[in-house]
Amino acid sequence: MVGAIEEAAGFAWRLYGEAVRRGLFYAKRVVVLGDGAEWVKNIAQTHFGMAQFIIDYYHASEHIGSLCLALFDRDLKRVDDYRARWTDYLWDGNVEVLVDEATAMLPKDPNAKKDARTQIGYFQKNKAHMQYAEYRKKHLFIGSGVVEAACKHLVGSRLKQSGMEWTVQGANDIIALRSVVLSNRMEEYWEQRAAA
Repeated sequence: MVGAIEEAAGFAWRLYGEAVRRGLFYAKRVVVLGDGAEWVKNIAQTHFGMAQFIIDYYHASEHIGSLCLALFDRDLKRVDDYRARWTDYLWDGNVEVLVDEATAMLPKDPNAKKDARTQIGYFQKNKAHMQYAEYRKKHLFIGSGVVEAACKHLVGSRLKQSGMEWTVQGANDIIALRSVVLSNRMEEYWEQRAAA
């Protein structure tokens, strides 16, 4: 377990170092699970080029909600109906069908429904990383909730208590210490300190 408040480039190297420490080069399968943000994809491509990249299913399903609202405005019945339908498509990995149906509902004017076009673009750009039925058959995680919960436990439960104020350095020191403790690496930590 590692963590820090830092820029993406620093985080990428920290994450890569932890993956190597945990046996990255001996792994039979490597998966990077993220929300589809470009910086996350860049880390995956740069440091974990051999990895299967999966976009978090729940994050992708939020985009379906945004797409439905953009297409159907205040017609809540259609929003609900298409959200359920397209979420089923997403679950089954049928992103192209979702894209085709949504695209057919766009007005001809390219300036109309820009938000819907943006959401459709998200699915077009990321469809290769949304093959959820295939991932489930391979017993791969499709949601990052476990990691997000760990972050809340690691950082939130310690740093966000009532009345606390932290400098970035102080917060990073506590995060590093909690990472060591919660990873059962305290002995290794002190051995490295003694050798320095």
